[in-house]
Amino acid sequence: MKSYKILLLGEASNFHRCLAIGLRRMGHQVTIASAGSGWMKIARDIDLSRKCKGKLGGLCLWLKALKYAKFDLKGFDIVSVIGNAFIELKPNRTARIFDIIRRNNKCVIYNYLGTDPAYIDYCFGKTSSLRYNEWQVDGAPTEYAKSASKKLAEWDAPALRALCEKFYTDTDGTIAALYEYYQVAATKVASDRLAYGGIPIDCKSIAPSYIPETPEKVKLMIAIHRNRMKEKGTDRLLAAAQRLVATYPDRCELDVVMNLPYQEFLKRIEASHIVLDQLYSYTPATTAMLAMAYGKVAVSGGESEFYDFISENENRPIQNVVPDDNQIYSTLENLVLNPDKLRSIGIASREFVEKHNDVDIVARRFIQFYEQLNGRK
Repeated sequence: MKSYKILLLGEASNFHRCLAIGLRRMGHQVTIASAGSGWMKIARDIDLSRKCKGKLGGLCLWLKALKYAKFDLKGFDIVSVIGNAFIELKPNRTARIFDIIRRNNKCVIYNYLGTDPAYIDYCFGKTSSLRYNEWQVDGAPTEYAKSASKKLAEWDAPALRALCEKFYTDTDGTIAALYEYYQVAATKVASDRLAYGGIPIDCKSIAPSYIPETPEKVKLMIAIHRNRMKEKGTDRLLAAAQRLVATYPDRCELDVVMNLPYQEFLKRIEASHIVLDQLYSYTPATTAMLAMAYGKVAVSGGESEFYDFISENENRPIQNVVPDDNQIYSTLENLVLNPDKLRSIGIASREFVEKHNDVDIVARRFIQFYEQLNGRK
């Protein structure tokens, strides 16, 4: 296989850093340029973080980014860019940096794994295939949507809309990390410019820590992003878990994890039995995938549409929760009252990640998509 020079631009929950592991194992030369995903402090080769807030911080980052874009972020065979979040600058300046990178490199791929105006439009749209999401449930706005008028206005601003549209039109192709994002991207780009990649998990670096056959006390963990509780639905998951612990204090306990550095976060997952991730998704995201890799039980999105999409008809271990407080509680209660079933679910979860999301598999999908695009040129 040919070796490529690859730039991974931007970061989100260790996605690019993990993808780099798989690409390097394949023999490719990889450079990561990012801000480190904020408080997660993800390692990178080129630092694009903003050192301080305000105009001074923006100016310093702008000048640093211009220098990197002109002299260091060029000459790559492939650039994978994480959309509007790859650098913390105003949309017009982000667009300028992107245009320089676009001009000085061969193939640029939009790695679609976060909210943008197209996603929000799709969530609210009448033709959406999603029965529920963080913005609406069965056609009615969620509590998050009702409280996020300012956020919606920001996403709807012409400059940000134009920037986000650029990632669909001015890249060679789009690769989606989740089922939901693939559905949105399919309305924006032609099918030969679109692929599903999945979330990469380095199974080789994660030794499974399987749940005991009969745990004396079930250990629940909930991962909370302090500023995104309503968006992720962790406010409702937390309420259900707290109610459960209050009802069955001798059977279960709850560890609330909030905004930890990545390595400490992994330790807390490893010490748990059940990990609660998010509510409004059809697909398990990074936290759920990590929990499954450790052999834990993931409570997250696991709808049949997602399983069908990845052609998984047998192993469906994700404990799917929907925006119904009674369903959330009964799902958790059933797990806590049947602790002898947790280990087998955890084993099946590890097998699921190894089959569908191991970083070596995701990296191969990424390279295959690039070669497909390159062959089409």
